[in-house]
Amino acid sequence: MAPAIMLAADAPRLSSANTGFMLICSALVMLMTPGLAFFYGGMVRVKSTLNMLMMSFISLGIVTILWVLYGFSMAFGSDKGSIIGWTSDYVGFSGIGKTELWPGYTIPVFVFAVFQLMFAIITPALISGALADRVKFSAWSLFLVLWVTIVYFPVAHWVWGAGGWAFKLGVIDFAGGTAVHINAGAAALGVILVIGRRVGFKKDPMRPHSLPLVMLGAGLLWFGWFGFNAGSWLGNDDGVGPLMFVNTQVATGAAMLAWLAYEKIRHGAFTTLGAASGAVAGLVAITPSGGAVSPLGAIAVGAIAGVLCAMAVGLKYRFGFDDSLDVVGVHMVGGVLGSLLIGFFASGKGQSDVKGLFYGGGLDQFWKQCAGVFAVLAYSLVVSAVLAFLLDRTIGMRVTEDEEISGIDQAEHAETAYDFSGAGGGVIGSLAASALAATQSKKVDA
Repeated sequence: MAPAIMLAADAPRLSSANTGFMLICSALVMLMTPGLAFFYGGMVRVKSTLNMLMMSFISLGIVTILWVLYGFSMAFGSDKGSIIGWTSDYVGFSGIGKTELWPGYTIPVFVFAVFQLMFAIITPALISGALADRVKFSAWSLFLVLWVTIVYFPVAHWVWGAGGWAFKLGVIDFAGGTAVHINAGAAALGVILVIGRRVGFKKDPMRPHSLPLVMLGAGLLWFGWFGFNAGSWLGNDDGVGPLMFVNTQVATGAAMLAWLAYEKIRHGAFTTLGAASGAVAGLVAITPSGGAVSPLGAIAVGAIAGVLCAMAVGLKYRFGFDDSLDVVGVHMVGGVLGSLLIGFFASGKGQSDVKGLFYGGGLDQFWKQCAGVFAVLAYSLVVSAVLAFLLDRTIGMRVTEDEEISGIDQAEHAETAYDFSGAGGGVIGSLAASALAATQSKKVDA
């Protein structure tokens, strides 16, 4: 039989097991966005809690609709010049049959599309953590529409679309080191360089208001990340998905321990915020690399990311850019590390036979990883900064200074996260309400 001819009996058939597995993974990835909302929501001050939650939640609505209308077609349609995709049948999902299989796999196109949708939803939500306390919700929503259209959909095609230039070059990105984390982290840096710092940055205390919420969010992210990573192999037939599952757990644990060790040496304490941030740094770093490295390699990737991301989050104070919740330090730096370390730790026994430098493969894969990493970083940084500049000069990106000081929740959403008027009831409740009002009044006067 000629290689180009495939008999009907040889063609992939719909697998109920893989289909069910991928639907569960899709649900796990969806859960990551509310998890991110809690993670970010706990890290901000009380007066910004609801706004932080909403900046993540709104992505569930906006990106879902855009994905169905044209996003899936742009990201995974037929290749156009190695830059973008387009398939008319994918527009509005109008030409997709319910049992039509994703080419080369045993799952329906609908299942692949909804799994990738969850990636498209969480990626711009990651950016929001850098912009806490100061961005108009309407401006953020419009930025989200423009950013996923101009940045995320094309970059997803570069990295994962058949015919995308990075895909053809051989850049390894198992589940989103470039397309998700570097993309979002670079975008965050581009936007904050345009919109500037929060009022009181480096002067006023801006500590997390609820570390239990942060830990809850980190736990939900860790849980959902198993679907994010293991599901990205689109099946469960050859052991690569289980390898990625194991490496996800191993790298995350190593990164958390490494971050805490650095924190103890540098600052003298093991903090809950450090544990949560270290875990996320490990999850970010293993996302592109986990299918290519061994479990021992995953320990190395996680430990390196834990220490270097912990060091990176302090750079905002040295260089004066206000990355509110360390999106640049964790997601951009972690994504860069995880992607580049493939060039050193790829074992040749995972998703492919590609070997890194430490396994006798030379630096060939490292240079390919560099091409993907720095192209995505530069593109996202520049385009995101331009989008923020245009929006800031037209509709305005920031709330007023008075609104920022008094609280963006009340200004943008006419709500507050906590109602202290009923705290304890009676006299205690009245005292709590009076104390809150006095605190807010002092901040306004300041």
